Amino acid sequence: MKSLIGKEAATVFMQKIENGKVIAVTGGSSVAAIPQHIHSIDNPEQLHFIAARGGVGDDIGLQANVIAASFAEASGGTYSTFYYPESLSQEAHEIFKREPSVIQMMEQYAQTDCVLHGIGDAERMAELRNTPENEKQLIREKEAKGEAFGYYFDENGEVVHRIRTVGIQTEQLEQVPLIIAVAGGVSKADAILSYMESAPRQTILVTDEGAAHAILEKLEDKQ
Repeated sequence: MKSLIGKEAATVFMQKIENGKVIAVTGGSSVAAIPQHIHSIDNPEQLHFIAARGGVGDDIGLQANVIAASFAEASGGTYSTFYYPESLSQEAHEIFKREPSVIQMMEQYAQTDCVLHGIGDAERMAELRNTPENEKQLIREKEAKGEAFGYYFDENGEVVHRIRTVGIQTEQLEQVPLIIAVAGGVSKADAILSYMESAPRQTILVTDEGAAHAILEKLEDKQ
């Protein structure tokens, strides 16, 4: 199923991307399913792929840095890696943000022309990240439903929690011309709805039939 969603997302990307673009990609299995379907892009060497945030987590194959490299290899473009050390204190985090490599990456985020990202279930993402129990409790208390870019959203699209990392900011997304959100499965319906409540209006959602029907049912229930 994710392969089919990846294929559709690749089609949208190839139709709408233009030459000389900076493309930020997130981690996750849905985004990882896209590169294998990328082909037929004019002047691909002008495309530059970057991780939408510093790499964290244990599953290296699903990290944004690796996926950015996969996009570059599939399309013939270039890529930059960006690593964020895990478990930094707030003080160390502030120091890290002043590193030249981080400043350079933030400049690239400001120039991003396209973002390809997944949408995660809030509680599942907290588990995958080995989130401290006190933060998990906060996520539950705030009734977070969805997660994207390290931000956790409630059913109204409000940010109720975010992880400590360096990456593209939600306010920067408003300036990005092309945003493709990729997520599927009935179990993702609440997560997708929570994120899309406040997603930039230029966002294109690529999903599957199961999630689409579940989303429509939930929207009808709200009316």
